[in-house]
Amino acid sequence: MNRSVESVLVTGGGGFLGGVIVRMMLAEGARVSSFSREIYPDLEALGVKQFEGDLRDRNAFFTASKGIDVVFHTAAKAGGWGNYKDYFDINVKGTENVISGCRHHQVSRLIYTSSPSVVFDRRDKAGIDESAPYAARFQTHYPATKALAEQAVRKAGRDGLATISLRPHLIWGPGDNHLVPRILNRAKRLRRIGDGSNLVDTTYIDNAAFAHVLAARKLKENRTLSGNVYFISQGTPILLWEMVDYILEAAGKDPVKGHVSPGVAWVAGALLEGIYKLLHLSSEPFMTRFGATELSTSHWFDISAARRDLGYEPKISTEEGLSRLARWLKTHAIT
Repeated sequence: MNRSVESVLVTGGGGFLGGVIVRMMLAEGARVSSFSREIYPDLEALGVKQFEGDLRDRNAFFTASKGIDVVFHTAAKAGGWGNYKDYFDINVKGTENVISGCRHHQVSRLIYTSSPSVVFDRRDKAGIDESAPYAARFQTHYPATKALAEQAVRKAGRDGLATISLRPHLIWGPGDNHLVPRILNRAKRLRRIGDGSNLVDTTYIDNAAFAHVLAARKLKENRTLSGNVYFISQGTPILLWEMVDYILEAAGKDPVKGHVSPGVAWVAGALLEGIYKLLHLSSEPFMTRFGATELSTSHWFDISAARRDLGYEPKISTEEGLSRLARWLKTHAIT
């Protein structure tokens, strides 16, 4: 076996981000494996070795990570609604299992997919960098558990395991199974929250995946980067509701009409959360307090550190990404 060819394991390799990382690493000549909760025919067709398992199963991950040089840990429980234990077990304990497996098998590098939401505290975040502290309180379980997981990865990165944590913001593009479907499925009920002046960062899928590839490459060259965290985005903030309208336009839908105040949206979210909890409904409410706050505040970030340390630049512009999304949506139904 030629050891100059790196062995790569992607958790969530059949997912949106993980799948693009898989393809990029294959293009670089790596031997690529995937660890996911199911087997994906498209990965099988690419010759990817697949391990079916759950991040909560320590032994399953240990089996998958044997003989691996680089782990890209993209898998997580996302969303803004659900049971805290599920989020904690997958996002925190699952990440601890990944760290343990990497240590046990002496994996060279671990690249972790975090989230900018770990610093979101209901206030505008305009151009902040990685020195911003974690939020003191969280409105939902996803950012709370991602913050704990990121801290574990950063600690491991200062204690012998080479790690980098990336915080790509609002990933979108062809194959999106989260952001774009949420917008399109709620198109008729959407209302602008606030005056529409809030700016946000987004990240086109290929740019997010390429940042992970760069992180693995740069960490191999320079282990002093270990333990670092980096914001990743398109590099230029955009009006949030303008971006929503662009995505709607890519799908041939009308722009958002009408608006409500942030206060009204927040109260509506609180009421809906209460009703859903009272009735033990597992589906996510149309509006939550976190959603109302996120949709009415600015959250964009300084990516100077990623540019300096990783050589990151967004290769695909927002305009080109929207064109690619529009072409993809013509042949793929969103459910």
